[in-house]
Amino acid sequence: MGRIKSTVTRANKRLPLQLAAGLLAGSTLLSGVLGFIRDRQLNGLYLHTYQTGIDAYTVAFTIPDFMFFILVSGALSVTFIPIFSQRLSSGNKRSAWELSTSLVNFMAIITLIASVLIIIFAEPLVHYVVGPGLDEASRALAVSMMRVIAINPFLFAVATVVASMQQAIGRFAFFALAPTVYNIGIIIGTLFFTNGINIFGWQVFEGGIMGVALGVVLGSILQLIVSSIGLFGIGFDYRFKIYWKNKGFRKVLTLLPARSLDQGIDYVNSIVETNLASRLVAGSIRAYQQATTLSYVPINLIGVAISTAAFPKMAERLGEGRPDLFKTELQAVLRVIIWLALPATVIAFFGRGYLVSFLVNGGDTVIASIFGILAIAILFRSIYHISARSFYAQQDTRTPLFVSIFTIGLNITLAVWFTLIMGLGVYGLAWATAIVSIVEVAILFYLMSKRIKGLFDLPFLRAIAKMTSAAGLMTIITYITVLTFPFNVSDQSLLATVPKFALVSIISGAAYFVFSYMMKVDEVHPVLNRLRKILFFRARPQ
Repeated sequence: MGRIKSTVTRANKRLPLQLAAGLLAGSTLLSGVLGFIRDRQLNGLYLHTYQTGIDAYTVAFTIPDFMFFILVSGALSVTFIPIFSQRLSSGNKRSAWELSTSLVNFMAIITLIASVLIIIFAEPLVHYVVGPGLDEASRALAVSMMRVIAINPFLFAVATVVASMQQAIGRFAFFALAPTVYNIGIIIGTLFFTNGINIFGWQVFEGGIMGVALGVVLGSILQLIVSSIGLFGIGFDYRFKIYWKNKGFRKVLTLLPARSLDQGIDYVNSIVETNLASRLVAGSIRAYQQATTLSYVPINLIGVAISTAAFPKMAERLGEGRPDLFKTELQAVLRVIIWLALPATVIAFFGRGYLVSFLVNGGDTVIASIFGILAIAILFRSIYHISARSFYAQQDTRTPLFVSIFTIGLNITLAVWFTLIMGLGVYGLAWATAIVSIVEVAILFYLMSKRIKGLFDLPFLRAIAKMTSAAGLMTIITYITVLTFPFNVSDQSLLATVPKFALVSIISGAAYFVFSYMMKVDEVHPVLNRLRKILFFRARPQ
């Protein structure tokens, strides 16, 4: 046991920003690949076995996810981490652990109550809120699946507090691994639980698409276990108690409502989108969800991974009373995100046919068209995560909340107008999202530029102009490459599509790198230095 604990402690050591961002990006990529496998399995079930169940499966997630987002999710990490880091940097470990243990217990109680309420009110929630357009059989299935998945907010809440503690002190190993095992659980459910469960010859579960719901719960349990393993070696002192008098805990509780409301309002948009999609042609819910999932792969790889790794350090800079270093690091992180997100946006748009074929054998024109619109949002949604965190690092949760209230209201208005009035159908949802992603980032950075003078100075703007020019030239290369290696409907396997997409990505990425180098973009040099070390490594003489 001691040896296992020692191994876990060594694996979970503190990492510098670049390594942490790389680890998070790598784990996000692995999780994304597993997500592709998961969705490919689900789409196979939809096409061949459970044709009426796939929209019901998507609807069943909506309310449990909403409760998690409004109560926990980013709301907890961005309010908890700055205060927790402040306690640790001042040497007050006792207060830090009291804060942590209080949050674990408080969130566990709140989300357990929420899970019970979802189980009780699943039927009216599906019928009137998220799936009014579903047929009777799909609604009944959605209710049953929602009651199984209802335990997720409770399991996710505890795992999130545990993971946030590790994130705050720069330990990302198990924090990064946890989402991966969640997808593994769903894949197990898709492959095995759908065939039924037998224990010593007794048929305890008949199978069907409800097996996927059981896989979701299994994935949540595995995620909690992996997150908890990461506590070894950090000195966490858990108590089955809530320290109401702890000033840090009370501070988090005062900041939490604004951020929770921000998250909740943001997710209200997803509920409205699901509601609208349920009124359209069958399969619209799943098609829009699949396109959205695809668009979030590069967003998570770039925007979320880098912002998550950078946030604790940014909060620490302000805790040290160094707003000058905060500004410098914010500019640096912004430049890296934009430099990486620009080519990702171009490749996603032109390679949408290949990407959709990873999820649906032979591709799907509806999903590809939706994704083509959502590709516009990749750049801005990647930037959004660091723009919002720049406020959270200053312990300001109200400004992003007010911006969210406006932008979500705009998104809902545009979604209703585009889908129901203009008759754009499910594509109207995508256009609303793309437009609002631009508006939201523009507002947040306008407000931040008023707070931090010189944030967008001339050197910064010149760098962005160079990156945009490089991306523009890369677009021509990408277009030509796609014409050379086109996606065909006859490409009915991953062996036919993956090599083509890999070629498009490699050629386009190399072109962007060369153009960036020619235009003297500073972000090229760390990558170039790393490549030189790898390619021209010489063994040291003995």
